[in-house]
Amino acid sequence: MGYDLQAVIAEGEVLRAASRDLPAARLATLGQGLALMPMTDALIDSVADAGETGVLGFWRLPGEFEKTLADWSTAGPVAYVEAEHFGGVGEQRAAVWQGGTIVLGPVHVGEGRPFPPAGSAISQALRRLGAVASTGEDEFSAVGLDRHRHGEGWIHPPVP
Repeated sequence: MGYDLQAVIAEGEVLRAASRDLPAARLATLGQGLALMPMTDALIDSVADAGETGVLGFWRLPGEFEKTLADWSTAGPVAYVEAEHFGGVGEQRAAVWQGGTIVLGPVHVGEGRPFPPAGSAISQALRRLGAVASTGEDEFSAVGLDRHRHGEGWIHPPVP
């Protein structure tokens, strides 16, 4: 089974207010007061400047949108996360902006590499957003990021 996610995560009110002027944005509720905005093709098309690539090394984060996330972070911390796993092999990337600057990352855990003692890239980012894990779980599962296996599932959940 695979897992694929590219998304912006922030406190729910921060993300709702920040994305208000993006008609292609779709939000989903996570646990612990957080919300997620998957980077759908429609959203990327609406925010990407043709040919502009980001300097942070993310797969699907348009360069100009890096500045947008920094701007949004003046209202509260904002994370951008990417994960791609298949058959137990994969990688994660994450960064967190707060007060207009990057305060974490970009953190990258490459294919075949173990998570560092601080945890996965996404768990580190979620911790910076205030997520708290209970004993025996990480922040990733504590906020419910394991509910859907693909980014589109957050806005179009599969029919049981």
